[in-house]
Amino acid sequence: MSDTSTLTKGIEIIELKSCSEQRLDEVARILHESFKDDWPDAWPTIEDAAAEVTECLSDDRIGYVALGTNGSVVGWVGAIRAYSGRVWELHPLCVDANSRRSGIGRALMDRLAQQVCDLKGLTIYLGTDDQNDMTSLSGQDLYVDTWEQVAKIKNNGRHPFSFYEKLGFKIVGVVPDANGYGKPDIMMAKRVGCV
Repeated sequence: MSDTSTLTKGIEIIELKSCSEQRLDEVARILHESFKDDWPDAWPTIEDAAAEVTECLSDDRIGYVALGTNGSVVGWVGAIRAYSGRVWELHPLCVDANSRRSGIGRALMDRLAQQVCDLKGLTIYLGTDDQNDMTSLSGQDLYVDTWEQVAKIKNNGRHPFSFYEKLGFKIVGVVPDANGYGKPDIMMAKRVGCV
């Protein structure tokens, strides 16, 4: 798709780079609010979130914003070019709390995957931290029986790895102790459909 706007499931998806300052401020608010409870160190202030939004406007990144029926921002997805463009890191994906579980995250990911494909990318990957005992990997020594523990992973709460699995992502690794002892980063990846 080369256009900047797509209507999907009652929402409009536009390129982040085409957003007004007001919409960029809305994007920053959603980013901050989406991560503040379970990942408070990610973007601890609205200013940190705004700085991330500004970084996502650079040439080595792509991003899309979902607009609700009233034109307000309800979600955002971004990705960072890696491995000479063959791979893109998902960074970040967030949906306004009042709009979750309505297909917006999936629609944003579908649009991002299409753009990665159009850019001749092969893979999208992400890291999803477990800082709050949200999976069975939390509190474990992942240097022991690593793949057995990964194979038996359980979601103890609302950890997003289950959402990403529904989108076709697979766990491809873990970074033990990434956020302190027993607080891993779960690495996931997905081959995009253009292969």
